[in-house]
Amino acid sequence: MYAIIMTGGKQYRVSEGDTLRVEKLPAEVGEKVVLDKVLAVGEGADLKVGNPYVEGAKVTASVQAQDKAPKIIVFKYKPKKNYRRKQGHRQPYTQLQIEKIEIQ
Repeated sequence: MYAIIMTGGKQYRVSEGDTLRVEKLPAEVGEKVVLDKVLAVGEGADLKVGNPYVEGAKVTASVQAQDKAPKIIVFKYKPKKNYRRKQGHRQPYTQLQIEKIEIQ
């Protein structure tokens, strides 16, 4: 069975036991997180699609890590004007381990 969840403005297809990186959530490492914005849940012909969310469905996950993604370099320049700006960015993320997909 799989579920399509929404968190941080993005949608993820998850199954039990999956590990995924989502936008930073306010939770400590080892804490349980309940994701209740489930867009679809099921398998094959048993797939339930919400409008917009499936009522009574929730996904339980545990927080594995709170970290930052690798650095990306943002470089702006304008030719012939001696204008150069170099900036780095590391996006914070939360790594989750999906434990249980429930539907009532």
